[in-house]
Amino acid sequence: MDNVITIRKGGAADVPAMLAVLDSAVGWLNGRGITAQWGTEPFSARPKTVELVERVAAEGVPWMAEVDGVPAGTLTLTPHPGAYVEPAGEPESYVRFLATDARFHGLGVGAALLAHAAEETRRQGISLLRVDCFAGSEGRLVAYYEGQGFTRTETFTVGDWPGQVLERRV
Repeated sequence: MDNVITIRKGGAADVPAMLAVLDSAVGWLNGRGITAQWGTEPFSARPKTVELVERVAAEGVPWMAEVDGVPAGTLTLTPHPGAYVEPAGEPESYVRFLATDARFHGLGVGAALLAHAAEETRRQGISLLRVDCFAGSEGRLVAYYEGQGFTRTETFTVGDWPGQVLERRV
């Protein structure tokens, strides 16, 4: 393996691969005792979640990161956030379902996908890239996004799930 990350545009046919990456991420998180972020059940085992991933992929543009032809990560760019976050009030690209397959952690897959998202946002003539994430677990995911050039904006909660919205001007 030369560990070269390639990123390609995805589509509806990639939903099973997207779900496999998300399932792997749930397992990876759970293996580190982080169960509050995405729960303990694989995405693919939750019919409503599968429907959500399919809908978001159809509303936006899924991107697949591959290492040696193997799906290593995914994100979907949509023109708006999920229903639990207010739209920005200006054109935006919104990162949804960013995940790295556990087998590829530490290779920079997430960073490559986020850099691609910034590039794609800029290419579309949009200057605002936003994302939201789990704000629990000592804010480790928030810090990750800050390390990728995002700054915190508003917080939100869905039930007892604490979230943080971040943005990056591209």
